[in-house]
Amino acid sequence: MSRPPGRKQENHKISRELLVLTYGALVAQLCKDYEKDEDVNICLDRMGYGIGVRLIDDFLARSAVKKCRSYSETADMIAQVAFKMYLGVTPSVSCSSAAGNEFSLILDKNPLVDFVEELPAERASLCYCNLLCGVIRGALEMVHLAAEVTFLQDRLKGDAVTEIGITFLRKAEDRKHKR
Repeated sequence: MSRPPGRKQENHKISRELLVLTYGALVAQLCKDYEKDEDVNICLDRMGYGIGVRLIDDFLARSAVKKCRSYSETADMIAQVAFKMYLGVTPSVSCSSAAGNEFSLILDKNPLVDFVEELPAERASLCYCNLLCGVIRGALEMVHLAAEVTFLQDRLKGDAVTEIGITFLRKAEDRKHKR
């Protein structure tokens, strides 16, 4: 029995919608479990970190990318390959420091908020997609790049775009093994 030619794309869309709806239910449950938005934000970051730590192996195996030689190459790899592979979007990248260690990923469309209209007024400090920050931080840490990852702008809070800031904290150590 053969599959219709458009079937794979349809399954991808269904699984993406399932992810978005499940994520929304997760955030709603966390909001019920925790009184403070700060606690929800920390929990989402922690969950994302755990996902990123595990996801990097899949990313490296499926993408067959070479080692990045600079922070800008790393930021481009996150935007052009990782976001496209896992979320189906490609954010633009901008460098926001003279030192070359601070970057912004600017998402014109954030698929995790497809079914979210706005945050309730009592949840104004909730960072709804904080899971993404944890995923990026966890994945970078597994390739020995310590980074601080935060939301700088969020469409759910009335900003024009969604912007994730990445600050690389130190150079990756090139370890040479003596034999």
